[in-house]
Amino acid sequence: MFALTSRYRSLPTATHRLPDGRTVTYVRRRFLPHPEELTLLREHVVTAGDRLDRIAFAELGDAELAWQIADANRAVDPDELAVTGRRLRITLPATAGPGAASLLVPGALNG
Repeated sequence: MFALTSRYRSLPTATHRLPDGRTVTYVRRRFLPHPEELTLLREHVVTAGDRLDRIAFAELGDAELAWQIADANRAVDPDELAVTGRRLRITLPATAGPGAASLLVPGALNG
């Protein structure tokens, strides 16, 4: 239903029957994970001109994983993270299991 890089990919779906008999499938609500429960890879210090998508590309190898950095830093508004000098947690996603770090794109991790 969602791309592999989507934060909604692993959410369970539900079905609702409408009064006219049709059914609608939807994704259940997503809650932000607790950052302390995520596997920390490293920290990134924001510099002038940094944007979350660029940080995600540099740190995780995919700009579309900016949501993962937002989750790791408990941010609902990603713009609040691109503040010069702020230390951002770079983590694995909440759905990553044991050994998931070895599946990351080689060279995408700096450190």
